[in-house]
Amino acid sequence: MPRVAGVLIPDEKTIDISLTYIFGIGLALSKKVLAEANIDPKKKAKDLNQEELGKLKEVMEKNYRVEGELKRDVMTNIKRLKDIGTWRGIRHSKGLTVRGQTTRINSRTVRGNVRKTAGSGRKAPPSAK
Repeated sequence: MPRVAGVLIPDEKTIDISLTYIFGIGLALSKKVLAEANIDPKKKAKDLNQEELGKLKEVMEKNYRVEGELKRDVMTNIKRLKDIGTWRGIRHSKGLTVRGQTTRINSRTVRGNVRKTAGSGRKAPPSAK
């Protein structure tokens, strides 16, 4: 498996799909990077030679923020929002949804799998032994 930007990318997939395993690179950016590096997007990742891999790494390091650097930037942005006490920062610190999603129904995974369903309000009678 070739290693690009500290990530092992899958061998059997085409290189344009394989690059999307790197944090910060989607399909559109993957195709753009490959065009800059003059590499055929339909080539398998295992078929790349060392020269092409070197060119690919050089283009990505020089022009784009990926993996650790991008994650660090995202974390500092979230920390800044928390420090200044914005609505989004408060939602981040509470672990709730941030971008306006409704939390009344379909957000159990965000709220910790809370199962509050409407029952009849009556408790079951104790079982007789």
